[in-house]
Amino acid sequence: MPNKIYIVDLTEEERTYLLDFIKSGKHSARKLNRAQILLHADEEKSDREIAAALHTGVATVQRTRKRFVEGNLAGALNERRRPGQQKKLDEKGEAVLETLAHSQPPEGRNRWTLQLLADRLVELKVVESISHETVRQELKKNAFVSE
Repeated sequence: MPNKIYIVDLTEEERTYLLDFIKSGKHSARKLNRAQILLHADEEKSDREIAAALHTGVATVQRTRKRFVEGNLAGALNERRRPGQQKKLDEKGEAVLETLAHSQPPEGRNRWTLQLLADRLVELKVVESISHETVRQELKKNAFVSE
């Protein structure tokens, strides 16, 4: 078995913090799981033993060890930011969508459909492209649509 690259060595203060952290039960399941991983790793258990005991993946154990050793306790417990995709509609675009949704529908239509609104936003060059689902989510967020 190869030597561990990331060896978790908790201070007494960190160990006490983690035990209190787990006992409080006021944290997300992921954070509690990471705290458990660190405690088990400090007891020099193997990644496979920890993964089996906590019903998690070996990669999760390895990643948590690495984040603790390379960073700190907070870095190991908390998730990293996920950048995600930028919003399609800015404030101006949201205002245009709201105005369109409350305006008269196109001739020959009784009401606006999500696809018609999406097409009109592209036609008005508010956005380069947008799906009807994005329009639906935006309208729902602003309480224009009920589900």
